[in-house]
Amino acid sequence: MQKNLKQITSFLQVVDSGSFTKAAEILELSRSMVSIDVKQLEKSLNVSLLVRNTRNIALTEVGKYFYDDFKRIQLQIEEAFERSQNLATNITGTLRFSSTNEFGQRYILPLLPAFCRQYPQLRLQYSFNSSFDDLLAEKLDIAIRLGNLKNSSLKSRKLGEYAIYLVATPQFANQCSIKNIEDLAHIPWVTHSLLNLQDSQYILQNCHGEKFGLPLLNSQYESNSAETIRQLALASLGAAICPAWLIEEDLKAQRLVRLLPEFELPKQNIQLLYPNTQTLPAKTRAFIEFLVGKLKE
Repeated sequence: MQKNLKQITSFLQVVDSGSFTKAAEILELSRSMVSIDVKQLEKSLNVSLLVRNTRNIALTEVGKYFYDDFKRIQLQIEEAFERSQNLATNITGTLRFSSTNEFGQRYILPLLPAFCRQYPQLRLQYSFNSSFDDLLAEKLDIAIRLGNLKNSSLKSRKLGEYAIYLVATPQFANQCSIKNIEDLAHIPWVTHSLLNLQDSQYILQNCHGEKFGLPLLNSQYESNSAETIRQLALASLGAAICPAWLIEEDLKAQRLVRLLPEFELPKQNIQLLYPNTQTLPAKTRAFIEFLVGKLKE
């Protein structure tokens, strides 16, 4: 049984790390030992869990089910240890969380010194990410994301909402002469690579409540960085859909102007996501309540 647990731990870490080498470093084992563990596990199960090639690894269908089942068990074991260490009352350990880059730099990062001083025994690991990745696979306690929740297996708490606008430089807008929604299809755009612009969250609505879908946009430039999109739009390379909080100064200074301002796009959510577990560690609860309180101020 002990041998099986070691093999399962090696397998889970290989999947989490994306490679045998990284898994070996984290587990403080040799790469060959981690490889042997996974092979022995597959042999004992009489199934293939991983598809290996020279560039990466991927889960087989059986491997995915096995990973999901035992990842949940691993998380439950970690939670049991946390409870036994009195984390219900002591805010200690490591809090792993992520947010989108630009929003995090502007709104989350300035809050962290106060939180760190409030809980000096807590270690923080803060990373930037825009995708709705599985928090279990990423080993995150909390993720702050912008937009609509894509993964129903996660719990969420709404921190707020913000407007998004169709924008371009005055020079670009004058050159392209956007008169109606159909004209949007005939100009170059700078778009976010993670967004599906034909999604219902990008329906335009006028003051009469009439709704219109965005046409298929000519996405000439793509990025997963909101600031990169802003900079390319400021360079008059294309129109863009930008969050109001990112471009408010550009709009005031008329470096950017709204296209078709008589139409509004739906407000977007600022969401705090965390694993759907029966009990929430005290460190996670403390950070959630801290953020909710500060962002409402």
